[in-house]
Amino acid sequence: MSENSLPTQHHPDQVEAFDPEEVRPDTAAAAEELAAAGPGAIIGVTADRLRGFFERVERLEEERKAIGEDINEIFSEAKSLGFDVPIMRAVIALRKMETQARLEREELIDVYKHAVGMD
Repeated sequence: MSENSLPTQHHPDQVEAFDPEEVRPDTAAAAEELAAAGPGAIIGVTADRLRGFFERVERLEEERKAIGEDINEIFSEAKSLGFDVPIMRAVIALRKMETQARLEREELIDVYKHAVGMD
């Protein structure tokens, strides 16, 4: 094989212009697809990867929606048993905080309450 006939190395996402003189049987379908696509079209591996990203995000959004519905059901159940849902949400937010940050926040709330005469 001569140096000129060696295949060139390309990044897997790279799409190059169609050269009808370089059509081989193994690339004929891809070449036809590229020729049929308009300027700026994304096809082949790059399009598949892009489509895959969209599908993964959409699937995760569906899961997030289902989880949100499950959480709302839990709060509805708690409310039906007499628990205060906004307070529950506030405690959950506090539980997510680092201890020192939570203590500082509670102290500031006390300072502000005292400043406006709520003690």
